[in-house]
Amino acid sequence: MKKQFLLLLCLLAPMRSYAQSAEEALTQDEVSDHIRFIASDELRGRKPGTPGIDVAARYIAHHFETYGLKQAPGVDGWFQTVPFATTTPPQTGSITLGGKTYTQGDNLLTRDGQKSILNALVVVAGYGWVDEKSGMDDYKGLDVRGKIVIVKMGTPNETSPGAAFSAGRKKKKFASDRGALALIEVYDLAFPWNNAKNFVGRRQASVDDGLRFPHFWIKPDDATAFLQQNFGNTQATVNTPGVTLETFPSYNVMGIVEGSDPILQNEYLMLTAHYDHVGVGRPHPVVRADSIYNGARDNGMGTVALIAAAKALSAQRPKRSILIVALTAEEMGLLGSRYLADHPVVPLNKTIFNLNIDNGGWNDTGLITVVGLERTTAAPEIKRGIADFGLRVIDDPAGEQGLFDRSDNVSFATKGIPAPTFSAGFTAFDEQIMKYYHQAIDQPDENFDFAYLLKYCQTYTRTARYIANRETPPFWVAGDKYEAMGKSLYGR
Repeated sequence: MKKQFLLLLCLLAPMRSYAQSAEEALTQDEVSDHIRFIASDELRGRKPGTPGIDVAARYIAHHFETYGLKQAPGVDGWFQTVPFATTTPPQTGSITLGGKTYTQGDNLLTRDGQKSILNALVVVAGYGWVDEKSGMDDYKGLDVRGKIVIVKMGTPNETSPGAAFSAGRKKKKFASDRGALALIEVYDLAFPWNNAKNFVGRRQASVDDGLRFPHFWIKPDDATAFLQQNFGNTQATVNTPGVTLETFPSYNVMGIVEGSDPILQNEYLMLTAHYDHVGVGRPHPVVRADSIYNGARDNGMGTVALIAAAKALSAQRPKRSILIVALTAEEMGLLGSRYLADHPVVPLNKTIFNLNIDNGGWNDTGLITVVGLERTTAAPEIKRGIADFGLRVIDDPAGEQGLFDRSDNVSFATKGIPAPTFSAGFTAFDEQIMKYYHQAIDQPDENFDFAYLLKYCQTYTRTARYIANRETPPFWVAGDKYEAMGKSLYGR
């Protein structure tokens, strides 16, 4: 009996060793080769709409195929096409309303629409917001057909500048669907108008919804008084040459590692990292560098970690399935992740967690920084996965930066999916970070720590494995601002 037991231990030993070695089998040479390609000059900074990012997409897809990942349902091979439109506002244009003329670039900003010459009645429609879940409908009882709709900025529940900016896309559709001729939003945000002009008064990229609807912002002297007045039979005159429009595709690159458990394989852990960067710009003002923004740290190393995770997790599959997605257009406003969140390839309520990657750089190679570490119940698995390779972990050390809501993870968090961001070790946004962040010297050169990159990839993959093998799905901690959305998504 004792001999049989010893024989069994000998047979099981290689299995245990293999179970621990999938991440350890990754080598510094292979991850170094990956980042030298992803962040090479030849890819010209991987800006969406340029040949360089498409080369990167094919490179990622090639490795997904080589490692035996499955293609995600409903997409074109390894690629989810994201349609983009860039709009450049006109230099001229005006709206006359209530005896006052608003002029483009002064107190008027043209947000969308083709050339328009309109003269029509106006109607005020609150925020111009519709929410079927809550029954909210600012258009209830209003006939806006053939009229120009005037609304407040933001939504009834969210008036932050970021939310107000993004809500406009839905608002113009609400107005268009009801037969309106144009949408005017009255600017009343705490965010300074001049800053807003600088932000939206230049070429802007967005996911192309195909809707070419006249959409404007105006800045009255007193927005509150303006909205409280009785417009009665007031008419507005609109005269604009419209925005200049360009369209192009970009791609989310994705593949699936099928889970090993016949039941849990129907649940998904989603691994994401953006693989785009900002293209070609100005050389670094101090350090000698070319004008190519290679994006080795941001987010070449995250892209490499996804490729490494695909290799290790497919070599030894965890219980749950893994959806691995290299996201486009994070640098343009999280557009690739927002598109995926709105057009999921697997059910969102079967997506138990998103372990996102984003990076600005590092100032401590002895640790990993996880933005949102303590906001989900997966913190023990994250800490364990990082400790396995001798590194420490800290939560977001720069809360004032609002990093949790500035990366692709928030696109999924707003749907209810627990979603922290895995980052290289930083203890503050100091000079060491800012030296490389969005600078042309962020290259895989002699200043890049390739040994740390390997550990980064190993800890990320091991952490993903632990989360995918949990007995129960992780969730938001009680009281988190996304907890209610999570309960709604998962039916808790």
